[in-house]
Amino acid sequence: SIMDQFIDGLVERTKKLRIGDPMDPNTDIGPMAHILQRDKVLAYIDIGVKEGATLLYGGTQVDGLGEEFRDGYFLLPTIFTECSDDMTIVNEEVFGMVMTILSFSTEEEVISRANNTEFGLAAGVFTKDIQRGHKVVQKLKAGATWINNYNLAPMQLPWGGHKHSGVGSENGLSAIEAWTQWKSVYLEMGDLYCPYQ
Repeated sequence: SIMDQFIDGLVERTKKLRIGDPMDPNTDIGPMAHILQRDKVLAYIDIGVKEGATLLYGGTQVDGLGEEFRDGYFLLPTIFTECSDDMTIVNEEVFGMVMTILSFSTEEEVISRANNTEFGLAAGVFTKDIQRGHKVVQKLKAGATWINNYNLAPMQLPWGGHKHSGVGSENGLSAIEAWTQWKSVYLEMGDLYCPYQ
C-alpha cells in the first residue's frame, strides 16, 4: 500500500500552503467568505472527530496573520484519516478545506463507493495508466472530472454537478444556455393562412 507515503507527502505539502490576503498572488488560501460558513465548517470538523475520524492536520482557526487579517475567517486546511463511508464528513458536502482519506483495495470497489452518494460535483483520478484513468472517470457519476490533476476549471469547459450537486452549468457554451430562457416568436407578414374556411 502507498497510503502512508501518500499521507506523509500530503501533510508536508499542505503545511506549505500560504494563507492570507486572497488578492495577493502569492496566497494559496484566503479566508472563508462568511462567519456562518466558517462556523459550519468548524461544526463539521467537530462532527468528524466525534464520529471517530482521526484529525491528522489542521481543523482550527488561523492566528498570527497580522493585524490586517484579525477580522478574517481563516481556517487551516483539515485532513482526516481513519474515515469510513458512513461518516457525516464523508457523506455531505462541507464546502470548506476539509479532506477525508479512505483506503480501498480494488478499482471496482472505489468506483462503487465513490458513486454511492447523493452528490456528484467533482472527482479526480491519479494514475500512471492514462487509459485506466479514462476508464475510471467514465464510470464516476460526477460533473467535472480530472486525471492526474484536480480543481482546474478552464473557462471553455462546462462545469456542473450531477445528482444533488450544483445548479445548472457554468463556463463554456453550456453556461450561456443555462442562463438563457428561450422564447419563440412567429410573425406572419402576409395573409393569415387558415385551412378551416
